[in-house]
Parts: sequence; structure tokens; C-alpha cells
Amino acid sequence: MSELKDRLRQDLTTAMKARDELRSSTLRMVLAAITNAGVAGKQARELTDDDVTGVLTAEAKKRREAATAFADAGREESAAKEKAEAAVIAEYLPEPLDEAAIAELVRQAIEQTGAAADGMRAMGKVMGVVTPQTRGRADGGAVAAEVRRQLG
Repeated sequence: MSELKDRLRQDLTTAMKARDELRSSTLRMVLAAITNAGVAGKQARELTDDDVTGVLTAEAKKRREAATAFADAGREESAAKEKAEAAVIAEYLPEPLDEAAIAELVRQAIEQTGAAADGMRAMGKVMGVVTPQTRGRADGGAVAAEVRRQLG
């Protein structure tokens, strides 16, 4: 079992003992999503820490998007709940990268792949190098935008 999944389970037990409803319900949801990801596809498999981080990233993004949608609809109570859940999930994610760090990683990847001469046609090559370095630490859309900016 991955260390991160084991930590989530231990923290769920602690939250249940402390009667922390928000934390325990959020961790239950996350663990269910991790289990679903493990059994998705043709054959069940044990998820690595990277896989679990990917699931956590997706769950946090869902919460942020839902909070925005609720806030736009004037449902502040629901938006606050979604934001609180996102905050709980964020505790288990690696430290997010800022724009300068993303720009530096993209610059290094372009240098490494020699993609500067190819322009936008090399975007896939550069993204292939940058994506594993930013997984769980930066939004894919922000990374792709930076790659486009530097290649264009």
C-alpha cells in the first residue's frame, strides 16, 4: 500500500475519534475515489504514491470548481463547505509551484529537448518532460500556457 494512502487511513481514524465531521467525511470521499481509481480499467491494481497524488489533485480541483459554481449561484454555505473540503485535501498534496518555478521548469525542458527551433510543433515533447515534474504541484492548464508562451 502506498504511504500516502496509509496516512490518509490513519488520519481518517484520528478524525473519527475526534468527531471531526468535515475531515472524516472528506477523507472518506477521497479514500473512495482512490479505491475507485485502483479498480478502474480491466484489472485492479495497487496505486503508487504518484497515482494517489493524481487522485487527490483531481478531487481538490473538483472542490475548487464546485465552490466557484456555488458562489456564482449565490449559495455561499455550499461554497464554504467545498472550500473547506479542498483545504483538507490540500494538506496531503505537495507544495504548489509558483509561476516563476513553472517558467524555470519549462525553460529547462525546452533547453533539454532542443525544442526552441521547432516552435509550437514541439509542445508535446516539452509537455512530456515537464508534466511528470509538475504533477500534483501545478495545474496542467497553467503549465501548458507557459509552454505555449515560451515556444510561441
